[in-house]
Amino acid sequence: MNSVTPAGFNPSQDRFAAGCVGLVVLLEIALGISPKADRMTWAMENAPVWIGIVVWFFTRKRFQLSRLCLGLFTLHAIILMVGGYYTYAKVPPGDWLKDWLGLARNHYDRLGHFAQGFVPAIFVRELLIRVAALPRSRWIPVLVVSVCLAFSACYEFIEWWTALLTGDAATDFLGTQGDPWDTQWDMFMALVGALAALLAMPRWHDISMKALEKPRRV
Repeated sequence: MNSVTPAGFNPSQDRFAAGCVGLVVLLEIALGISPKADRMTWAMENAPVWIGIVVWFFTRKRFQLSRLCLGLFTLHAIILMVGGYYTYAKVPPGDWLKDWLGLARNHYDRLGHFAQGFVPAIFVRELLIRVAALPRSRWIPVLVVSVCLAFSACYEFIEWWTALLTGDAATDFLGTQGDPWDTQWDMFMALVGALAALLAMPRWHDISMKALEKPRRV
C-alpha cells in the first residue's frame, strides 16, 4: 500500500532535497574510501552528516525544508566532510592561508564553527516561523542566537567527553592545535556565524519559505 502524501507536499521540492542529499552521499563515499585522517577521527567528524541524512529521510514528507536551508545544509556537510577527510588542523587551504599570512595555526576549524552558527541559525529560524508559528519580531533573533549558542556549547561537551573516553586518540578530533582558548574561540565563531546569518539572510530566507506555500505543477 502506498503511503499517503501529506497535504501541501511539493514533489519538486522533494526532488531538490533528494538531489542535495545525493550529492552529499556521493561525496561522503568518495572521501570516505581512503581518508587521510585515521578512521575513528573520520567517523567522529562525519557523524553529524550521517545524523542529518537520517533525520531528513524520516521527516522529509511531514516537513519540507526551504531550498535555502537545504543548500546551506549541503554546504555545511561539505565543510564537515573535508575536515573529516584531512582532520581540521591539516586541511590544505587552511595551511596555504597560514603560510601566506604567517598565522600560528590552521584556521579551517574556525570556518567550521562559523558554519556551525550560520547554518543552524537559518534552520532554527525556519522552525520558529513555520512550526512554532512565532511572529516575525525582535524575539526571533534572540531565540535563534540562544539556540545556536546552546548547540555550540553542547558540541563542546561532546568533544570534552570524547577526550575523556579516548585520551590521546581524540587529539585530531579536538583540533585545538595547542590553543588553550580553542573552546572559547569555537563558541565565539558560532556566535558570529549566527549573527551573520540573521543580518544577511532573512530576506532570502523569507522568499525561500514563501515558495513552499505554492507547490509547483509536476
